[in-house]
Amino acid sequence: MKIAVAGLGYVGTANVVMLAQHHAVTAVDLNPDRVAALAGRRSPIEDALASKWLASRDLDITATADGTGAYAGADLVLIATPTDYDSVTNRFDTSSVESVIAQVQAVNGEAVILIRSTIPVGFVERMRQETGSDRIIFAPEFLREGQALADSLAPSRIVVGDRGERGRRIADLLLKGTTGQTTPVQLTGPTEAEAIKLFANTFLAMRVAFFNELDSYAEARDLSTREIIEGVSGDPRIGHHYNNPSFGYGGYCLPKDTKQMLANYDRVPQNLMAAIVDSNRTRKDFIAEQIVARHPRVVGIYRLAMKAGSDNFRHSSIQGVMKRIKAKGIECIVYEPALDAPDFFRSRVVNDLEAFKREADLIVSNRLGPELADVKDKVYTRDLSGRDD
Repeated sequence: MKIAVAGLGYVGTANVVMLAQHHAVTAVDLNPDRVAALAGRRSPIEDALASKWLASRDLDITATADGTGAYAGADLVLIATPTDYDSVTNRFDTSSVESVIAQVQAVNGEAVILIRSTIPVGFVERMRQETGSDRIIFAPEFLREGQALADSLAPSRIVVGDRGERGRRIADLLLKGTTGQTTPVQLTGPTEAEAIKLFANTFLAMRVAFFNELDSYAEARDLSTREIIEGVSGDPRIGHHYNNPSFGYGGYCLPKDTKQMLANYDRVPQNLMAAIVDSNRTRKDFIAEQIVARHPRVVGIYRLAMKAGSDNFRHSSIQGVMKRIKAKGIECIVYEPALDAPDFFRSRVVNDLEAFKREADLIVSNRLGPELADVKDKVYTRDLSGRDD
């Protein structure tokens, strides 16, 4: 099968590598650096396994910026373009997805269009009505940043928003790319599949928010967060996962998906969805207050990335904390090796780690690294276990 993949973020790159085990895949991106990286068998995103596979495996991959040419010859076009949340409209910005759909239909009316970008509930039905095509299908992804290929090869489940034969073929395509090929498969309606994605991420956000509020309580009362979490998580119905405190949820998915989920409740009574979004904002307020209360002169922000093993800065919680600290007139400096710039939002970047540690009298770190062991007495973090899940 000839497959074109639009978008070389972490979802697109992982799907390119996974599908290229058995199919000819043409990857399309508007960013020439990402196209050049993949053409040179380097991962465009921070993903150790993807980098290893691209360097060592015989994968049938072509990278290009020419979407029209790629889509014209494809049997399947997989869309993994960004759908950022638009705070003005209170909806995902689906313009990039709609643009690819229009390009595909202009040159190839026979291609199946598989959307893996996160989209609002009801999007596929709207696109089918507007285009007159039933070849548009949504299959949500459940990937972690930094481990996207690993999660593609061994997914927890495969969900495809089409109950017919076309949905089954998509499920089989994704299943063939896995390592064990025993992954549970669920075929649903398109709108149900969209809801599954948003509800799943909103639940994860709720769990992050819960343990962060537990930690806020423990810190305010001078209690042991570790002991409380261990006792709570000992209940098998709760479990020892996704319970490590942080500065708040952030990254590509959870902030925008929770807000989109809340927007989808515009005509449905709710309390919990709004509370999850509010809780994340309150957590960053609380963390900033704890830092300001220590009266630092210079605060060192150690890493902007949301998670260990990721190069994603987008909506990372530490940026929200940094903004609040700076609003109090406190100088912030930034250590972020993945950032090639002299400053970050008017805060100086100091990528000489030893100089950074000397200059900062308080270092703020969402996730601890061994590099900070020698200055642990001036590190502020809520990280208990050094993991994100």
